[in-house]
Amino acid sequence: MITDSLTAAFPFLTAEHEMLCDTVRRFVRERVLPHADAWEETGFVPREALREMGELGLLGIRYPQEFGGSALDALSTVVLAEELGRSSYGGFAITVLVHTDMASPHLFHAGSPEQQQRLMPELIAGRKIAAVAMTEADAGSDLQGMRTTARRGADGWVLNGSKMFITNGVHGDVYFVAAKTGDAGRGREISMFIVEKGTPGFRVERPLKKQGWLSSDTAELVFENCVLPANALLGEEHKGFYALVKNLQNERLVLGAQCMGEAARAIELTLEWVTQRRAFGATLWDKQAIRQRLAWRAAQVAAARSLVYTTAWRYAMGQQVVSEVSMIKALAGTLVNEVMYDCLQFHGGMGFIRETAIERMARDARVQAIGGGATEVMLEEVAKRMV
Repeated sequence: MITDSLTAAFPFLTAEHEMLCDTVRRFVRERVLPHADAWEETGFVPREALREMGELGLLGIRYPQEFGGSALDALSTVVLAEELGRSSYGGFAITVLVHTDMASPHLFHAGSPEQQQRLMPELIAGRKIAAVAMTEADAGSDLQGMRTTARRGADGWVLNGSKMFITNGVHGDVYFVAAKTGDAGRGREISMFIVEKGTPGFRVERPLKKQGWLSSDTAELVFENCVLPANALLGEEHKGFYALVKNLQNERLVLGAQCMGEAARAIELTLEWVTQRRAFGATLWDKQAIRQRLAWRAAQVAAARSLVYTTAWRYAMGQQVVSEVSMIKALAGTLVNEVMYDCLQFHGGMGFIRETAIERMARDARVQAIGGGATEVMLEEVAKRMV
């Protein structure tokens, strides 16, 4: 499904990308797969695992060396995300990707030198875990609908409101929180703030129980007269909406790559199953309907994967890819669910049993059509750029 050689599939990739792929794949094989079922039970990825990734340089692959990063490109992020998706544990994958590509970029792109020097090395090393808090119970894809507010106080800011569905919410250390700072009715006057664990007035209200991504801790956060210092403001006042929208492009590209890894791995596992499972005197692979359906899914994944990597290359070149990343999010989020449906179906009764990987992967995949921008919202983003 996914060729062993990235450079053979995509000539614009380099030996450095191949090495990164090998490093992530080896880490998953040796340090994730033996323990991931236990992480599913406990509901989070241990800090030790993230610190090990930090030591390998996997938590800062696109950040400057001055912070402990590797100074690689956007294509490297896609390689990382695809390999994490291939692990078959979506909860582990999203725990890492929220930290590396959805939360910490806000600090890197908008943080002051003092903020960056204090926190970037900690995040890249995995000593502190990051989360981004923008979604609310009544405001998901509609960022302008958020109700959390930040008002100037005597010595800084006072934050009030709540956030929902926050990945790394329970075990995070540093939260990049979006809040309204403008007048009522001026929906885009949003600012970003750095809130650290233990800040008075901030609490994790409750961990959330989910259908999938069980090893990813997810929480509701509450801010009640949470007093922040003046230097907690991240970037310019009232400019947070544009920072969120800008980073959503990277986020959606990364989620698309994760979906491709998940879909490809599901097909590989299903091929192993149908070529061994016998029914009516032959293997399931001998049934034309099954092998043709898997071939069709393989073709779709190969096509979508090409769109992901080509768009990542254009993004790395500084080109405008807003429409393409929206296409990727809609396409990948839908396709991974279609692939999981077929793969679980071809596993028969075993596909419905918790001890099989395909059952877990099917549950994990469902959110890919919702999180990071629902499919319908993504299609609207594409449609309004067509005319």
